[in-house]
Amino acid sequence: MQVILLEKVANLGQLGDVVKVKDGYGRNFLIPQGKAKRATDANLKEFEARRAELEAKQAQILADAKVRSEKLDGAVITIEQKAGVDGRLFGSVTNVDIAEAVTAFGVEIKRHEVRLPNGPLKAIGEYELEIALHHDVVSPIKVVVAALA
Repeated sequence: MQVILLEKVANLGQLGDVVKVKDGYGRNFLIPQGKAKRATDANLKEFEARRAELEAKQAQILADAKVRSEKLDGAVITIEQKAGVDGRLFGSVTNVDIAEAVTAFGVEIKRHEVRLPNGPLKAIGEYELEIALHHDVVSPIKVVVAALA
C-alpha cells in the first residue's frame, strides 16, 4: 500500500513523502491516526493544495515542543513511593506516575512521551530519563524516587 505522510513519522519519512508500507500498518495505524492518506491521484492533488497548511501546523507543533522542552531543561522530579528497608519499592514507578509528576511540575505531558528504556523503576534512587516531546525534541530529566516517610 502506498500512502502520503501527513506528518513526520519516525523511521518512515517526512511530511509529504509517498512511501510504501505494509497494508496492515497503513490501514490499522497510519490512516486512523491521521498520520497518512492513501496515495491516490485525488488525495495527491488535495495534499498539494493543503501542503502549506499542514507544514504550518507541524511547525507550530514543533515550536510548542521546543517551548515545553525549555521548561523541562534541568528539571528534577521527585516521586515518593512506599519502599522496603532494602530500597526496593512496593510496586513500581511507571510512565503514568512520571507523567503525572511532570504535569504537576508545570509542563503538560502525556504518558507515551516518557521513555523508560529499562522498564518501570523498582528501587529508590536517581534516574536519568528522556521525555520525547516530538520526533526532533527529546528533553532529559532527572527523576528521584524516594521512600515515603
